[in-house]
Amino acid sequence: MNHTVRAYDRDAAAYAAATARVPPAVGARLDELAAVVGRGATVLEIGSAGGRDALAMEERGLRVRRTDVTPGFVDLLREQGHDCDLLDPLVDDLAAPDGLYDAVWANASLLHVSRPDLPTVLARLAAVTRAGGVLRASFKEGDGEGWSTHGSVTSPRHFTYWREAALRAAMSDTGWTDVAMRSGIVGKADETWLELSAVRGSLGS
Repeated sequence: MNHTVRAYDRDAAAYAAATARVPPAVGARLDELAAVVGRGATVLEIGSAGGRDALAMEERGLRVRRTDVTPGFVDLLREQGHDCDLLDPLVDDLAAPDGLYDAVWANASLLHVSRPDLPTVLARLAAVTRAGGVLRASFKEGDGEGWSTHGSVTSPRHFTYWREAALRAAMSDTGWTDVAMRSGIVGKADETWLELSAVRGSLGS
């Protein structure tokens, strides 16, 4: 278990409690996702954490596969009666049990993936998404990488920061097309975020 996973694992319950409310900006992105894929669509969620976004997606008529790399979050969601898989998108089997996903939702989770590994993760996500399916993800905006201790997680976590041009380059040849980004989205503590959307190209591309 790496240091970032261990940090979340120690404070999983505190993090879930502190992030239980869906921010309006995230709610708007969820509304947009539901409108694009339609009721009954299947969503692979990478980084379910305390389960907030999964519940919001289900309220919008979507079917969600909850996953997280942190055992503490998986245990929390299972205790609440939800199916949740312990899954590392870099190495574990991402395949859906009943076909390809209609969408991938990765809200503030892929920012923990190292810069060299991100294209591999993106390609693996594309491989389990149907042609025309969509990706929605968000990243901290900035340069380089670093460790941070803030909020309800008391141990340091590692973050990779991205600028739009570099993130677009990382998306190249991963199977995703129609890449669109919104930069400069202000979050807590005046951090800025990149919001990413993309469409799965034709299978095999």
